[in-house]
Amino acid sequence: MEVIRQLIIIVIKELVFIVGLLLTVAYTTWLERRTLGFIQLRYGPNRTGPFGLLQPIADGIKLMFKEDITPLRADIIYYIAPGIGLATTLMLLAVLPVSKGFYITDLNIGLLYFFALSTLGSYGVILGGWSPDNKYGLIGALRGVAQMISYELVMGVTALSVILLSGTTSLVGIVEAQSGIWNIVKAPVAFILFLICGFAEINRTPFDMPEAESELACGFNIEFSSMKFALFFLAEYAHLWLTCGLITVLFLGGWHGPLLPGFLWFFIKTFILVFICIWVRATLPRFRYDQIMKFGWKVLLPISLANLFVTGLLKIVGG
Repeated sequence: MEVIRQLIIIVIKELVFIVGLLLTVAYTTWLERRTLGFIQLRYGPNRTGPFGLLQPIADGIKLMFKEDITPLRADIIYYIAPGIGLATTLMLLAVLPVSKGFYITDLNIGLLYFFALSTLGSYGVILGGWSPDNKYGLIGALRGVAQMISYELVMGVTALSVILLSGTTSLVGIVEAQSGIWNIVKAPVAFILFLICGFAEINRTPFDMPEAESELACGFNIEFSSMKFALFFLAEYAHLWLTCGLITVLFLGGWHGPLLPGFLWFFIKTFILVFICIWVRATLPRFRYDQIMKFGWKVLLPISLANLFVTGLLKIVGG
């Protein structure tokens, strides 16, 4: 009976996390369009419901009933690819601690699990670009995977400095290690590096080359329509929130904060990071692809290695 009770609790937690994330993702699209409109002196959604609040629901209904066009040379992989990114993204929820005691599981290798599943999500991009037999989609997929691999390397090296400071790869343990001083104070350079790599990891401006409309006509998802198209963007926005949640866990003390409940502090910190991502999209132009790759390999990687060396040295000296 105890096993059944534990299983029921896990299932309820999973449903709460998944439904909460998907609802948040839906209204993140509204928030982004309204914020971009305000910053760029234009209208965002303002017709469907008060302040356009029903626009995400209208978009969902539209995508459900939109004509689903399939390329002639597409095979079974074409139908599987959109779901890979969303499935791997939702699996990341298993180890993300929202509050003390409120998480699905506490793996002792939680950070490694997070990176492993994030990497698997790139299969959805490359298979989505390759399967329709479209040259623009294939170029976008190759760009996306090369970019993800390059910046994931920097993320991994940067995360090692957090592991050195916390002494664990458990995400819950990393948060608990910041009960006094947050890691952003101990390792500000690592925080900046990780935030920049987070933009590249989820293909956000100025690193959105896999979807570069100017030369690739929408990139890897060019041949996808209806709900298959929607699944790619559900995965992207869900990954946005989860990456910002990971940064909150690694550098901003997770659920720690005065007065308010822990889950509210976690949401506030994560929301601020998401808003920064939206703000950057409204402000910075898209980089050229060669600039993105040079920036990752020739600038960020050396800085991340130097940061890891200094962090290790200070850890040894400080005992």
